[in-house]
Amino acid sequence: MRSSLHRHARRLLGLLSLGLCVWSAHAAYPDRPIRLVVGFPPGQATDIIARATAKKLQEALGQPVVVDNKPGAAGIIGSELVAKAAPDGYTLVVGSSGTMAINVSLYSKLPYHPLKDFTPISQLAIVPLFLACNPNFPAQTAAELVSMAKAQPGKIHYASAGSGVTSHLTMELFKNAQGIDLVHIPYKGAPAAITDVIGGQVPVLIDTSAALIPHGKSGKLRLLAVASKARNPAAPQVPTMAEAGLGNFEAPAWIGLAAPKGTPREVIDTLHKALLSHYVEATDIKEQLSGLGAEPTATRPEDFARYIQAEIDKWALAVRLSGAKAD
Repeated sequence: MRSSLHRHARRLLGLLSLGLCVWSAHAAYPDRPIRLVVGFPPGQATDIIARATAKKLQEALGQPVVVDNKPGAAGIIGSELVAKAAPDGYTLVVGSSGTMAINVSLYSKLPYHPLKDFTPISQLAIVPLFLACNPNFPAQTAAELVSMAKAQPGKIHYASAGSGVTSHLTMELFKNAQGIDLVHIPYKGAPAAITDVIGGQVPVLIDTSAALIPHGKSGKLRLLAVASKARNPAAPQVPTMAEAGLGNFEAPAWIGLAAPKGTPREVIDTLHKALLSHYVEATDIKEQLSGLGAEPTATRPEDFARYIQAEIDKWALAVRLSGAKAD
C-alpha cells in the first residue's frame, strides 16, 4: 500500500514538474533574440515600419529584436521563410497587403497561404493611397478626371509600379467603381512610374502617401483625392473620395505582424500586449509614421484575421478585373 502511494506521489510530482516546465517555457518568452523578416529591401515603407516595431518590441520585451530583409518575388521569399519556421515566436514576418492579401489571388502556385500558414498578431499601420496627376493635366479635381475619362473612354493612361501590385489593382477597383476606362501603363517600381507622371509622359496614377505626398508638397504632382475614410494629416488639403463626390471608395495599403501557424497563444498574446503598451500610442512612432502619411494601429489577433480574409476577397475582385497574373 505504502509502495503504491509512493508510486502515485512520484507520478503526480512528475506530471506537476512537466506542467511547470511547459508553463515556464511560455512564461519565459522571450529568452533570446527575435527576428522580424521583411520581404522587401531596406528603406521601403514595410521595412521602415518593421524597424520602428522592432525598436518598441525590444523595449517592451527586454530582448534584441532584429529586422532581417529577405527581398524578392513580391515579398514571397521572406513570407515563405517564416511560414516554414519553427512556431516558437522567434521568427515573425512583417507583411503587407500585397504579401498577406493580394498574392494569394495573383500567384497560382503561392508557396504559403496568409491564414492557413500564419497566425495573425496585429495590424501595424495603415498607409493611405492617393490619386494624383501631373500639374499640367486639365483635371483640377478627382471628379473632373472621372468626367474626362467618361467622355474619352480608353484615351487617358495611368501609370503603376507594375502589373498586379497595389497601385495597379487599386486603380482597377477605382475604374470599376466609377465606370471608366483608363489604359494601364506598368513600370518596374513606383519611382519610375512617379518620375514619368511628373515628367508628363503619363498623366495619372494612384500610389501610397509615402511615395506621393512629398511631390504634392513640392508642386510636382497634384493630389486629387485620398482613398480613405478621413483626410490625411500629412496632406489635410486633399479631400477624401467621398468628399470629392465619388462615393465611399476606400482602399488603403496596410502592414501587419504575423507568426508561423501553431505558435502558442501565450506567445501571440505577449507580442500583442507589447504592441499595445509600447508601440501604438508612442509619440515617436506617431511622429515617424506621420512623415509617411501613415497611421500606427494595433488590432486584436482575431480581428486582424477577419480583416485579412476580407482583404483577400476584395483584392481577388481587383485581380479578376485587371486580368493580372504573375505566373
